[in-house]
Amino acid sequence: MSEIPRIIDSHQHVFWLGRDDAGLIADMDAHRIAYAWLLTWEILPAEDNPAYQRSLNPEHKRADGTHPGIPLSDLIKARDRYPKRFVLGCCPHPAHPSAPLELEQAYRIHGARVCGEWKFRMLFDDPRSLQLFHKAGELKMPVVLHLDVPYRRNETGAITYDPAWYGGTVENLERALQACPATIFIGHAPGFWREISGDAGSDPAPYPAGKITTGGRLFRLFDTYRNLYADLSAGSGRTALKRDPKHAVEFLTRYHDRLLFGRDCFGQETHDFLKTLKLPKRVRENIYYRNAERLVAKP
Repeated sequence: MSEIPRIIDSHQHVFWLGRDDAGLIADMDAHRIAYAWLLTWEILPAEDNPAYQRSLNPEHKRADGTHPGIPLSDLIKARDRYPKRFVLGCCPHPAHPSAPLELEQAYRIHGARVCGEWKFRMLFDDPRSLQLFHKAGELKMPVVLHLDVPYRRNETGAITYDPAWYGGTVENLERALQACPATIFIGHAPGFWREISGDAGSDPAPYPAGKITTGGRLFRLFDTYRNLYADLSAGSGRTALKRDPKHAVEFLTRYHDRLLFGRDCFGQETHDFLKTLKLPKRVRENIYYRNAERLVAKP
């Protein structure tokens, strides 16, 4: 890690996966991460997914058994305890009519500088989403997007519905990119990273792992929209790159000025993989910290 002056984790949460804020700091110290962007995740009762509850803070569980997700209050608590280690994020649910105002209040009162994580059962180009995105662009807050597609083809070729979808499809994403050119969007999650390969529409796996094929739609989106970025966090980003290390080097080098290192969990699996790639120093530095610092000032 000596060739990287510092590492910024641009996609992280707190009081989840069995660790409190001190546990997150210990993990960051162990992996020499200078600071992290902390992201909220607001879950409406109708969007509750019990499978996620094992990862969330039980303190906030509702009386009806659903969970509200990762609230801003937890992030503020962690940031105030470790002010030099965290950048505050916040993303109100766009279903709330006051969501743009709530985002601005989080910016002005609490110093939130990232709009994220946007992870809702709503289309990216829904008018309510676009209102929030416009406000984020006005405030110069990059928007961290979670994309999980609602439909995939199974092994027989039949189209199946996934009730745990977020955002819609890359077509919905593209319309949001077009509608909000002044807003920086940071793509993330399985539905986003599957589009690195041309077979995204036919691969049944939630996390495709086969050889990359030509025609991946991410290339056209990156080439067309300068307001599109992406983070390499979680299994989705790492798996997309590990499908073909040679292709990963080409992709990372081509778009190095719009890619950010992130984890969305603990440990250093993504970093361990990136160390195996022969990347120019400038590419590594942009991915690990320069792009994040260009988008959001240091804490």
